[in-house]
Amino acid sequence: MKSFFKSFFASLLAIFTFFLILFLFFFAVASALMEEEKTELAKKSVLVIDLSKSFDDKQKEDPFAEITGKSDDVMPSLSTTIQLINAAKSDSSINGIYLRSATNVNGYATSNELRNALISFKQSKKFIIAYGDYITQKAYYVANVSDKIYCHPKGLVEWQGMSVEYMFFKNLIDKLEIKPQIFYAGKFKSATEPFRESQMTEANKVQTTVWLNDLYDDLISTTSLSRRINADTLKAYANNYEIANTEKALDVHLIDGLKYDDEVKSEIRKKLAITDGKKINFISLSQYKKVADLKISFSSDKIAVVVAEGEIVYGKGNSDQVSSDEYLTLLRKLRNDNNIKGIVLRVNSPGGSSLASEIIWREIELIKNQGKPVVVSMGDVAASGGYYISCNANTIFADSNTITGSIGVFSIVPDVSTFMKNKLGVTFDRVKTGEFADAPSVTRPMNDFEKNIMQSQVERVYMDFKNRVAAGRNKTIEYVDSIAQGRVWTGSRAKQLGLVDKIGGLQEAIAEVVKLARVNEYRIKTYPESKSFIDQILNQYPTDLTETSLKKELGMELYSMMKRIQQLKTGKGEIQTRIPFEFSIH
Repeated sequence: MKSFFKSFFASLLAIFTFFLILFLFFFAVASALMEEEKTELAKKSVLVIDLSKSFDDKQKEDPFAEITGKSDDVMPSLSTTIQLINAAKSDSSINGIYLRSATNVNGYATSNELRNALISFKQSKKFIIAYGDYITQKAYYVANVSDKIYCHPKGLVEWQGMSVEYMFFKNLIDKLEIKPQIFYAGKFKSATEPFRESQMTEANKVQTTVWLNDLYDDLISTTSLSRRINADTLKAYANNYEIANTEKALDVHLIDGLKYDDEVKSEIRKKLAITDGKKINFISLSQYKKVADLKISFSSDKIAVVVAEGEIVYGKGNSDQVSSDEYLTLLRKLRNDNNIKGIVLRVNSPGGSSLASEIIWREIELIKNQGKPVVVSMGDVAASGGYYISCNANTIFADSNTITGSIGVFSIVPDVSTFMKNKLGVTFDRVKTGEFADAPSVTRPMNDFEKNIMQSQVERVYMDFKNRVAAGRNKTIEYVDSIAQGRVWTGSRAKQLGLVDKIGGLQEAIAEVVKLARVNEYRIKTYPESKSFIDQILNQYPTDLTETSLKKELGMELYSMMKRIQQLKTGKGEIQTRIPFEFSIH
């Protein structure tokens, strides 16, 4: 009887869950349909772009957004956002753009793509007004294209140069008595530094100084051009920390005025020629996406945009990763689809598993061999494994501020035996059929023979990596080795070195693949395709919710530290092509 009731209530719970999901599904569909019916774009609308929102390459989805009334929080992808800005340029109902410019959570390459779209928008003679209670330096990088930049009278305009901060765990793991047995190839391969050093090595300081100054010079030159201020003068303001208050920022013309929010809104009303006090029809990007004319083609010929965003992992991954299983299946499907005439691989990845990178590289090679052009478009980061999967494309585009290169390899096998014994009181014993049957093990130290084997494996993968780059970029191994060694480059320097072909964004990459494929009528199809409503709820949503909660509770720095320690804890010698991008640019 007890077993009966247990089965009965389990079945009842399953039925209840099923109907709850079914109800939520139909409610979401009905809400979406109602939203589409009632959403109309009024005349004299102002498009709102909030830089504190993340413009990712992969479209983020929230299955409960319509139900919870938070659909405006689900931002369009970067590509869609640029299309929306371009549509607003010729949309008679859009009179201007209101740029919320307090903080900017996006990378410098993403910010530059947004910035270029806004510059194009200005050709319409419509206004762009930027405002922030305070304005960070990265937000200012985008905001400086605006007709007017306003800051709260008691706010702050950040202008003090750039700095990079790395987090090192060596002292922590020393205290925990964890021994990170480290193997790497490439003198600049700094991904292992946080576990073997307590500060930056000289090689890492050299490369970081170069690429950071590249980003800084771009900030200075774009600001100088937009605000008509001498570049050396701008550097002097930063070096001397002269912009210590908003009055000084106004005095030197970094901004155009000190205004409260209501005063900025009054100015917008004047530009719209509406009476003071009348509500301004601000429209978010999410709202505009529902009504904008994005000129969708219905041609059977398609250009596939494959978004490879996140860490590259072997096997199955989650929605924030580039997994070898998913991308192998996806790329093979596109290769065999006769309607797919060309592929743009949008890479925004710090790398990861070397084996997963090789698997994806192979599929790119097969697509090319079948006669379909492949063009890579690099986002904020396309380094190490991210460069591995890019190097054999027909053409590689990068933003001038893209972080790329990092052609190097490493592996970490943590020895946690002392930690387990001294801190937790746990010991291990084993029976083996041979001396190396358990190698590599995290519960005992490696001997010299095992270390030599591991180092030779790392060096072999490094040689394979360099060979892939040499063949893909039509360079000699000796030349590739001279610019490899794990060194990080900006997109502009990568172009000079031949690692990248052209400077440009996703739209330029699409134009290139269209030219190579020799198609006239085509439509863009983005992959991976959106998950179904049920799949999002059962699989993606719980994971995304957990990640979001952790980031909120811990903060990004502690969350990043937790992830790095987790990588060390779970690592067991998998060879990695990864860049150390858990850092902050200030």
